[in-house]
Amino acid sequence: MKIAIIYAHPVPESLNASLLDLMVKRLEANGHSVEVSDLYAMGWKAVLDGDDFLNREPGARLDPMLDSKQAYKEGKQSPDIAAEQEKLLAADAVILQFPLWWFSMPAILKGWVERVYAYGFAYGVGEHSKLRWGDRYGEGLMTGKRAMLVVTAGGWTSHYGPRGINGPIDDLLFPIHHGILHYPGFTVLPAFVSYGIGRGRVDDNQYEAIASAIEKRMDELFTIEPIPFRRQNFGDYEIPALTLRSELAPGVIGFDAHRSDSK
Repeated sequence: MKIAIIYAHPVPESLNASLLDLMVKRLEANGHSVEVSDLYAMGWKAVLDGDDFLNREPGARLDPMLDSKQAYKEGKQSPDIAAEQEKLLAADAVILQFPLWWFSMPAILKGWVERVYAYGFAYGVGEHSKLRWGDRYGEGLMTGKRAMLVVTAGGWTSHYGPRGINGPIDDLLFPIHHGILHYPGFTVLPAFVSYGIGRGRVDDNQYEAIASAIEKRMDELFTIEPIPFRRQNFGDYEIPALTLRSELAPGVIGFDAHRSDSK
């Protein structure tokens, strides 16, 4: 299988860098091929702007959505964007690896999403009608591919628990899991989260535990059960209102309502 890892950490000597090395070695030992996009090492441009669209008329007003659509359709995107899209299309599984900074991903990774997820590639795909509302949330170009987050967090496990001060980790990661991965069709796996990574340092025992767990997760990449997100166009939602049908998960609101195992 082909694995694409999108890696966002600026320090080559970091715990994240060590985990990346462990993941690559384990995946390759299991017979997979791995391609890493090390965004900081690549000098990835995080800001979407007019330079991303090579077919724009000089001086024309920038329209990020329509310019993205036309550039993707005509094959006139910036080469770095097209190269990352090809990696995603070729991959059987995609891993986004990053430290949790200010309750989300680093800006460079968010910029990767904004630039690579072009109109017609990750959104704006499929029929929009009274019966369907695009190929998204369980459909799209990424259908059939698995995706997973590998995240390090500075706080303790309890800080991200159901009553933890930082909020439940599943809630914090929902916009990425559901909005960035499930939206274009990925089958989303539970995140691998390492807690208590204060200043990126861990003791030997903690490192050994994390290393063993990440190797096990790489072994399970194609067998672990995914997060059971509901699919948009398969009867659970009223279209075009895009709200969950009232008889499903009655009384459940918020993020949990969008899981098929919610009661």
